[in-house]
Amino acid sequence: MKVRVIAFATASDILGSEILELTLPEGSGVERLRQELVDTHPLLEAMWDRLAVAVDGDLVRGERRLRDGCEVALLPPVSGGAPRAYLVDGPIDVAAVERSVADPACGAVLLFLGNVRDHHAGRRVEKIDYSGYRSMAEAVLERIVADLEAGDESLRVAIVHRLGEVPVGEASVVIAASSPHRAAAYEASRLALERLKREAPIWKREHYVGGEATWREEESLVATGSRVSA
Repeated sequence: MKVRVIAFATASDILGSEILELTLPEGSGVERLRQELVDTHPLLEAMWDRLAVAVDGDLVRGERRLRDGCEVALLPPVSGGAPRAYLVDGPIDVAAVERSVADPACGAVLLFLGNVRDHHAGRRVEKIDYSGYRSMAEAVLERIVADLEAGDESLRVAIVHRLGEVPVGEASVVIAASSPHRAAAYEASRLALERLKREAPIWKREHYVGGEATWREEESLVATGSRVSA
């Protein structure tokens, strides 16, 4: 299938052109496109995680299947790097979250994964279904990251939360924090999770063995009316 790639600013410099036409196998996704581009333009690898990727005008994060004739735009950050606080609808790319906070000046990189447990209150859990007020939730995650980084210019934080069904053993939230020293990274990770649980309008429905499902809202804060649990 044919895919048209449009690159802007530094991405176009690396590719040597603003427009490329690629032929990919049927069923290819963004990851296969990335591999094809990096194979022929190795310098793109170092900046890929700072790029925003849009498919036919829609911003995507993570994997997305491409169609014949689609247009993929590579968008370098306008300022301050690629987004490091967002929601996804499938498995979280943990390595990409970690890379997004990497900095040669930071000797400590802390990675927290909030995985779905196989039990709660003596009951066997099969999966959790997360739902949220997407636009507001992403704004909350962005605010948390901005607030934490504003208090320490050497700190970098990323928060990625998954919506939809998450099986036991998979991560529903990933938080990465990097700092020159470990104490600041630990504290930032702890604060990010606590604020996420208090402030983000994300809810979870636990599905138990046997078919019963229950909304887990007992941790809600009356003051905010929102709840999230990792």
